[in-house]
Amino acid sequence: MSLHPPSIPESSTNPQPEALAPDDATPDHSVPDRVAPDLGAVPTRARMIRFGAGFLAFGLLWAVGLAMVANVLLPQRLTDIGVASPDAWFGTINSVTAVVSLVSNLVFGNLSDRIRSRFGRRTPWILGGALLGGASLFLVGTLGDPVAIMVMYCVTMVGLNMMLAPAVAVISDRVPLSMRGTMSAFFGAGATVGYPLGALIGASFITATLSGYTLAAILLAAAGVITLFAWPRERSAAHDAPRDAGTFKDLLLSFRPPRRAPDFYRAFAGRLFMLVSYQMIAAYQLYIVQNYVGQSVVESAATISTMSVITLVVGLVASLGAGPLSDKIGRRKAPVIVASLLFAVGVAMPWIFPSTTGMLLYAGIAGLGYGVYSSVDQALNVDVLPNQEEAGKDLGILNLATTLGQTLGPIITSSVVVITGSYLLIFPISITMAILGALSIVGIKSVR
Repeated sequence: MSLHPPSIPESSTNPQPEALAPDDATPDHSVPDRVAPDLGAVPTRARMIRFGAGFLAFGLLWAVGLAMVANVLLPQRLTDIGVASPDAWFGTINSVTAVVSLVSNLVFGNLSDRIRSRFGRRTPWILGGALLGGASLFLVGTLGDPVAIMVMYCVTMVGLNMMLAPAVAVISDRVPLSMRGTMSAFFGAGATVGYPLGALIGASFITATLSGYTLAAILLAAAGVITLFAWPRERSAAHDAPRDAGTFKDLLLSFRPPRRAPDFYRAFAGRLFMLVSYQMIAAYQLYIVQNYVGQSVVESAATISTMSVITLVVGLVASLGAGPLSDKIGRRKAPVIVASLLFAVGVAMPWIFPSTTGMLLYAGIAGLGYGVYSSVDQALNVDVLPNQEEAGKDLGILNLATTLGQTLGPIITSSVVVITGSYLLIFPISITMAILGALSIVGIKSVR
């Protein structure tokens, strides 16, 4: 099976559906919420199954590969090579790479809107990012200097976001409105299961980190390649009308955020607060178990593994259930708000019970909340987009909230620990952030 779509002879930005996929769509304009934007027609069930499988594989594979490194192998590697204050170094690396992610997500989202390739707008970036991300993640595990590790990990983030930004835009490009919650659920389920599964697998490689990095690199690269095989081939964009004259000034101006779109920025704030809350705990869970709960390296590996299994199970159930339910009831806000509050309750557990039990309760309750959140939030973000033609760029801006959350969460945790010498205060701060995220979503007016 080829990754490359066939060339389309018609030169039109609004091609006839029959010219694109005569056996894969049913023209029916009486139900606009069921029409796929790229087809201009109602897609078949088989086509939607392929998209669902692709989004599930994509979210699962990249999340497993990255979580293996980010949650276990990287902090353990810093300890193994004997750097002073590995938790501070870990915070620094997370902060720098998050800034790189922030910029690259926006850049590649925008560029994927503008490219006019016979392979489509999104496909070249997804494939290129997969190869770059996988190769650089393997090299991270071969380095013994923290600065070199940080630089190579930045390259990994460039590759990852080269995949992520265009892939998320596919929901806007090719998925009908009535199915976006379900597709978001598949993507969210993959990532929700992938994070704890990655931590679980990473824990099993805690004494054999190079082998762990090799597996993580393969999974990250496979995320893009396998997904492109699973999805129906993207139509050629070679004959589409160019977005503008293509000058450097036009390119710079194209990065402008949307104006007069208050719900867009409310969604941005909701995601930012939630991701700060999530990353404050998730990025430091190994150190929390070791230094806050007081477990040894071997004990902490077992606890992380148990937490991962719990989160995997509840996250999978929540993710696969919440998205289709959101489509059925026609609502996005309520599931996201409830999920944010449920996550806050989960974070309170280790604050109230500073023990293994508290961490396991956190894994179950917060995992359930985050599973629902990740399932529906992406669909909410697509629904508040002010301009579908700029979906890659605007989703890139919304994804900046994720990157900023990934940046600020570890910084806040690291700063609090350095100042107070304890992890105790990070829990109430994380709870506050989750509640602020829920309040931001309450204010959205254009989406139910």
